[in-house]
This record gives sequence, structure tokens and C-alpha cells, in this order.
Amino acid sequence: QVQLVESGGGLVQAGDSLRLSCAASGRTFYNMGWFRQAPGKEREFVATISWTYAYTNTKYADSVRGRFTISRDGAKNTVYLQMNSLKPEDTAVYYCATTTRYLRTNADDYDYWGQGTQVTVSS
Repeated sequence: QVQLVESGGGLVQAGDSLRLSCAASGRTFYNMGWFRQAPGKEREFVATISWTYAYTNTKYADSVRGRFTISRDGAKNTVYLQMNSLKPEDTAVYYCATTTRYLRTNADDYDYWGQGTQVTVSS
């Protein structure tokens, strides 16, 4: 049974940092992504990572590029989202998800989702 468990969310001030983790079990994944959903808004793409033994590639939303970094630990089957210089507009529930496809930014392309972790950034 596939399971994704996010952790690391919390309440921080603008300019602070947080690192989210997404631990996967039940299968080994090679394409994972982070999305977020703020109250009253649609779920939006944040970052995605795809890897093989030969490469690791990433893609970011324009709103987070240069501030957020997605990475992975293959041995732990875990993906991370390092979030620096957080802004109030980053406040949302953050979800990790998996896909069989390379560097997907559309939520519809993802098959399994975690339960989400709340990130709140105060001004």
C-alpha cells in the first residue's frame, strides 16, 4: 500500500525558513512533487523532482524559484522541500505527491497524495 507522509510544517515569521519532508512507503518512486493550496484557492504546483541513476532534475513554480529547493534521499525514499525567505503568501497546506511521469507540473498527472502539512507565515 502506497503511503506518503508529510511533516515539517508550522507557524513562522516572514523571512524565516522551514524544511518539509515527505516520506514514501509501499513503493520506490522516481518522480515526486510538492503542491500547495491556500484557503479559497486552487491547488497549485510548487516544485517537482525526477531522478534516475544518471540524473536528478527539478522544476519550480516562478513564485518560489530561488527561494525553495526540492531534494531527495533515495535511501530513505524521502523528498524534501527547503523553503527560505518565506512570505505571507506562501501560507498554505503543502502536499507531496507522486507520478510516473517526468517533471510534471499538473496535479492531474499525480497518482498518490499525502495528507498535507500546514505552513503559516506571519508578516
